[in-house]
Amino acid sequence: MADFRSIAAVGKSIEQLLNAAFDDADPPVTEKTTTAALVTSDKFAKGAGGGFGSGTGLSIFLYHIAANASMRAAWAAVGHVDGRSRLPVDLHYLLTAWADNAEWEHAILGKAMQCLEDTPILGGPLFGPDAGTAPVEAVQVTLDDVGPDTLLRIFDSIEGEFRLSVPYLARVVVIDGAAAWPVPSERLVEISEAARGPGLDWAEASC
Repeated sequence: MADFRSIAAVGKSIEQLLNAAFDDADPPVTEKTTTAALVTSDKFAKGAGGGFGSGTGLSIFLYHIAANASMRAAWAAVGHVDGRSRLPVDLHYLLTAWADNAEWEHAILGKAMQCLEDTPILGGPLFGPDAGTAPVEAVQVTLDDVGPDTLLRIFDSIEGEFRLSVPYLARVVVIDGAAAWPVPSERLVEISEAARGPGLDWAEASC
């Protein structure tokens, strides 16, 4: 079961996975330590450096959350059965490299793409202990089909300077309802009908 923390848990899991890849025996930049970090839009402002200062890094920016239309009806049916709402969503990220030169930026993005291609499914131990997910839950992380014009509009909307970025999609992230609503049993309905007595219709009983 994944509650409202599931969106944050997916982002944190991607961050931890990429940091593990950057820290292995073959880092993208041998001269410096490269760090992956979740960021907000202000880190794209001029002079912000992605929040990495003079270091090298990869920012993970969640710029859009959308309902997954193909799974919404199916999860609504599940909620109808067990009495708990479900909202399946897709998370759209931008992975952006930050470094002193183009070669390092390309290496950072290449390493990140290699990592996510090797491990495209997040689940089980890849989710943190606070994720609240069941062992069978999993999220697919894949390259998103976003063209250059859309990328430019994203940077325009956040008033940031354009940086070399790769779009990624995490799907399907399911947000469970806070609590299940009570589902009356057949016996409870029988007792309710008996309690109304003769001559009292359902409309009157519900007033």
